[in-house]
Amino acid sequence: MNVRIIQNRKNFITLTNFLRSHGCRHLSVQAAAQPKRNANTQNIVLVDGVRTPFLTSGTSYSNLMPHELARHSLLSLLQKTKLDKELVDYIVYGTVIQEVKTSNIGREAALSAGFSDKTPAHTVTMACISSNAAITTGMGLIATNTYDVIVAGGVEFMSDVPIRHSRKMRSLMLKANKAKTLGQRLALLSTFRPGFLAPELPAVAEFSSGETMGHSADRLASAFNVTRKEQDDYALRSHVMAKKAQESGYFTDLVPFKVRGVDQVVDKDNGIRVSSPESLAKLKPAFVKPYGTITAANASFLSDGASACLIMTEEKAKQLGLKPKAYLRDFLYVSQDPVNQLLLGPAYGIPKLLKKAGLTLKDIDSWEIHEAFAGQIVANLKALDSDWFCKTYLGLSEKVGTPDLSKWNNWGGSLSIGHPFAATGVRLCMHTANRLVREDGKLGVVAACAAGGQGVAMLLERYPGATAD
Repeated sequence: MNVRIIQNRKNFITLTNFLRSHGCRHLSVQAAAQPKRNANTQNIVLVDGVRTPFLTSGTSYSNLMPHELARHSLLSLLQKTKLDKELVDYIVYGTVIQEVKTSNIGREAALSAGFSDKTPAHTVTMACISSNAAITTGMGLIATNTYDVIVAGGVEFMSDVPIRHSRKMRSLMLKANKAKTLGQRLALLSTFRPGFLAPELPAVAEFSSGETMGHSADRLASAFNVTRKEQDDYALRSHVMAKKAQESGYFTDLVPFKVRGVDQVVDKDNGIRVSSPESLAKLKPAFVKPYGTITAANASFLSDGASACLIMTEEKAKQLGLKPKAYLRDFLYVSQDPVNQLLLGPAYGIPKLLKKAGLTLKDIDSWEIHEAFAGQIVANLKALDSDWFCKTYLGLSEKVGTPDLSKWNNWGGSLSIGHPFAATGVRLCMHTANRLVREDGKLGVVAACAAGGQGVAMLLERYPGATAD
């Protein structure tokens, strides 16, 4: 076994034992008035963003192709912002489980949406933070004065994922395609075995470890002593908050979709369900059986959906008469052990972002954190509030503390709204921008974990005069 993995597992056991037996003192924080900014940095603004309704896979979108979902998000963005598509300099789009027919889905979606064939587009993939990567790639293109107007977004379509033949079958078929004579073909046919027909199914698993994300979440919850009740309570909170926001009309980033072959217009997320605590408690473990604590109800579900947003320089927005939602002030990416710390991206990213911007927890008015699993969220909160974790893994002198949970995912999150992998980042940014308006805040933080042990943290600032429409 790899020495590094053995050492990581020893550290993991140490972490588990410590957190089960030690408490932590509270860290006092002082407010900072303004985030630090580089002197030569242009103001980059998030003008607006949209998303299709997020649906559980296998429902109303099931007969579409991914680029059609992406196309709808791009067209809806243009319609909402009333922007001439010819003014878009570049398109960056994310996806995770790729449809092989449209490998550069950013380009295919742009062409199908009627963008000029002179508008470059490329596709990025970074697991659950793919549209965050699309946005920050766009920010880089703007910051280097390469372009002024960028469209960024992402799409995920879990209703129709690519299923491959086995490698042996693929090899046989490729050789057969090159065979020139009947004899050569018959010789190849004689090597065929029924086992070649076993398909290869895609899985939400780490290539480096072979472990599914659900198993990682169960181990993480155990390490931080996160109880089943804590997870179910958090999951219920997510659905309650999402239902309230949905009924209040706060999801103004959502654009209805008339899907061909579906009678009713798709106009809302269909995964939001408020259950009773008793119902949640009856569910059996989904991954580590029979003792695990991750269930179908406290984990995010497979979803279909697409999103897109418009970013540009503040100067360009003023020239075009556009009213931005927020300033995109700062961001960073983190990466750590994909075996034992797979889902700790927020715990690593948030402190680094705050330090970089010269801010503290109390300066943040809106937290939008990706909810892969309820256990992952609670574990990240406990990590931030642990002296030992913050000193050992973050190199801090004391713990970061606990964010104000009255400002935390107040409109629900991925557990309830849904999580089409590459589309979630734009939703997080749009909900942050709109919440800052409705909750009269100034600064918001977006953070998320991702496969591969990676993560992102972003800082947004409410734009003067912004609205939440």
